[in-house]
Amino acid sequence: MDSIVGLLGGFADVLTPVNLLYVFIGAVIGTAVGVLPGLGSAMAVALLLPITFTLDPLAALVMFAGIYFGGLFGDSIAGILMNTPGNSTAIAGSFEGHLMARRGRGAQALATSALGAFIGGMIATVLVVFFAPTLANLATTFGPGEYFALAIFAFLATSAVVSDSVVKGLAGLLIGLTLAMIGTDQVSGTQRFTFGNIALFDGVSIVVITVAMLAVGEVIYIASRLGRPDDRSFTPSTGRAFLSLAEYKKALPAWLRGTAFGVPFGVIPAGGAEVPTFLAYGVEKRLDARSDDPQFGKGAIRGVAAPEAAGNATAGTAMGALLALGLPTSATAAMLLAAFMQYGMQPGPLLFVRNADLVWALLASLFIGMVVLLILNMPFAPLWARLLRIEKAYLYAGIGMFACFGVYAASAAMIDVVFMIILGLIGFAMRRFDVPLAPVLIAVILGPLAESSLREAMNNSENNPMTLISSPITITLYTLLIGVIVFSVYSKVRLRKDAEDPEIEAAVDSGKVRDLD
Repeated sequence: MDSIVGLLGGFADVLTPVNLLYVFIGAVIGTAVGVLPGLGSAMAVALLLPITFTLDPLAALVMFAGIYFGGLFGDSIAGILMNTPGNSTAIAGSFEGHLMARRGRGAQALATSALGAFIGGMIATVLVVFFAPTLANLATTFGPGEYFALAIFAFLATSAVVSDSVVKGLAGLLIGLTLAMIGTDQVSGTQRFTFGNIALFDGVSIVVITVAMLAVGEVIYIASRLGRPDDRSFTPSTGRAFLSLAEYKKALPAWLRGTAFGVPFGVIPAGGAEVPTFLAYGVEKRLDARSDDPQFGKGAIRGVAAPEAAGNATAGTAMGALLALGLPTSATAAMLLAAFMQYGMQPGPLLFVRNADLVWALLASLFIGMVVLLILNMPFAPLWARLLRIEKAYLYAGIGMFACFGVYAASAAMIDVVFMIILGLIGFAMRRFDVPLAPVLIAVILGPLAESSLREAMNNSENNPMTLISSPITITLYTLLIGVIVFSVYSKVRLRKDAEDPEIEAAVDSGKVRDLD
């Protein structure tokens, strides 16, 4: 009952002309960025962080909520019409979706994708409303050892899952932890990795790091490839932009099964929604093979419905893990955590007590944002697809200029722009050698929490390391971590050896999609 009362209060706060406008702006920006291959909602949040300092906290957060789901809605448009999904979460749905587009059913594929994203996101958000406060209350039992275990869980699980190479994942983690340690040690006052530069005494701003890694690194990477031939082919969206009753009957069970796959994956750091989308796709393909008239390989609507629902369901419950535990389970969630901290909000057990009004307004804005996104995507998806015609040179030049202006406006210091360029080159090198970005962002944000928790746990136990594994919660977290790592390794081995799905292996190995979410 308290959850319903809180949610109704959130709707009362959000249902004002100004806040509805910001939800709409966020949905438009998120969809537009998601449509463009190589970009994503994490980059959109990173670029907007510097210019939201002057906004009211509620207005900024509801706008970010629109971006959060809008990026997932937009990702599918490029995958279906160009067979070039913007992020790894849209790979599975693009297989059958692009076949539907090539057979003149692109509009139905886009409609299936939009409805699947809406259903998966709605169900997951309803679960968050009712269970996130309970999860937050459970988290009040966490001590320093438990928070350290939670941070280690996020570090290692993300590093193991988001990259084909565990070594590359750990390399990304090490880069992020190194960046997090730059500045003044809060306990001893010692300068770390500052090289005597006064500008580094307070560390490198999270805004500078995220904009550099996500935006500037991508701009340099694309610039390095502009001379290469573009083998992408655009398939116009044709057909009716709605589903028939027979198509609804086929898609509905797939939407629900996909949602069931996505919901549990949102609360564990598994590098985003890639794993549940592929699992949902695989289940639908096996079910289809048993039918009298198999459709997979011809443009099966269930092959679009299930992965899209799974992706947004994962995003929905990831928001619950972020709010209740302060645990970012993807790069986009890590960016949202940085946005919360910018406004003095610390996601975790006390968030629903200290910032209850903002939290419930944010959750209400998720419902409103998904309705807005459904309206924007069902009839207007072909219009969004026109963004795919923008010349890369102009698009990424604009992104680079916007990044420079945003970072300078946040601090009015040219040194931050210099740091941004240096880190952007590091981000370019990471893309060049397929080192994932998600571990970097999560390590930068959770690194200080891990360090402070470890020190406090050691001080409280007279440096007894057994205190780190002495409670049922820590034992559970470490056990779950081992399970996640084993499962991810098993999934990757099976994926590479599965001769029945050569297109999946080709998509993963092609290097076209770099995991930002």
